[in-house]
Amino acid sequence: MIPVKPSLSDPHLLVVDDDERLRALLTRYLSGNGFRVSAAAHAGDARSLMKSIAFDCLILDVMMPGESGLELAKAIRGQSQVPILMLTARGDAADRIAGLELGADDYLPKPFEPRELLLRINALLRRATPVQESASKPVRMGDAVYDPAASRLTRGGKPVKLTSSEAALLQLFAANAGHSFSRSDLCARLGVALERSIDVQVTRLRRKIEEDPKLPLYLQTVRGVGYVLVPDRNG
Repeated sequence: MIPVKPSLSDPHLLVVDDDERLRALLTRYLSGNGFRVSAAAHAGDARSLMKSIAFDCLILDVMMPGESGLELAKAIRGQSQVPILMLTARGDAADRIAGLELGADDYLPKPFEPRELLLRINALLRRATPVQESASKPVRMGDAVYDPAASRLTRGGKPVKLTSSEAALLQLFAANAGHSFSRSDLCARLGVALERSIDVQVTRLRRKIEEDPKLPLYLQTVRGVGYVLVPDRNG
């Protein structure tokens, strides 16, 4: 395979991992597959780089000395919607779910196949790219309104931030209002590995569109099937 030389238009990735050997391997592999890549040994280095570079995707190791990858992801998500992929050696599902709840878009347990990492990064970048489609009517859900053409959610007239994963999920539901999706179908359409990840994303979306997320009126659970978006009729 002939390496692809990155150009200034290629996505710029930031790899944050305290393992020097792994950083070098990932930098070489991802650079050879058409990405611009910067690397940082810890959260402090990553923060310095992010002050001057707008990255297209972040790849964060969970277990790092000092500030962990989870802590860094939480801080980043408070001010940016950049796609975040977590690398973790932890096998406990609770730890992986915690990362998703803090705002990470996906995770990959170590050790992993470089090809799988590449596929996951590309999936995140596709989801972060606005879908080009003909304008459609806004979808109204109480005081929350989603504009599919602009991929923008407002509530009470004020903009609501969406992660790339949340935006992709809401875009899919809005384009298929009234159609129920199984978790496996949603995973396949959005390039997500675990069905539990879909549950986490749905929970986060409900907090942003529902008056009472525990008693959802719009993003409903279909028992034995999955989920369906039921907007207001005059939406």
